[in-house]
Amino acid sequence: MSDSKLPSGIDRVVGQRIRWRRKELNLTQEKLGDLLGLTFQQVQKYEKGINRVSAGRLYEMSTAMGVPVTYFFDGAEAYLQHEALQVAEDGDDIHAPIMTSEVLDLIAAFQRIEDVSLRKSLLATVQAAASAFDDKQAED
Repeated sequence: MSDSKLPSGIDRVVGQRIRWRRKELNLTQEKLGDLLGLTFQQVQKYEKGINRVSAGRLYEMSTAMGVPVTYFFDGAEAYLQHEALQVAEDGDDIHAPIMTSEVLDLIAAFQRIEDVSLRKSLLATVQAAASAFDDKQAED
């Protein structure tokens, strides 16, 4: 298969966004597949970025999931910039955010919290924990 037919970084971003939205809607891969006339395996391949999503299929997904087509590209530019920077001259590791199921669950739960001050407090706590971890690693 030619390189142009292989899934790329943008295909992985689109797949992550499909998965994210599906989980936001509390749909199984099978249910989404039913809505689109696909098998759950095909949905799974799209979500993992194994198979590329055609423009027509992406439009069908956006309609079925109630979002604009552009939703699936949110964050793509930052991800692709980080991916390109992975070959840093100074040897520093650069990591693009990866939307694991744990991250998606955290985001979905966080978005359900209606109290703004509680959300800000939780965010500050998580940021402090991450910063403490970074500081500890820097000492080692």
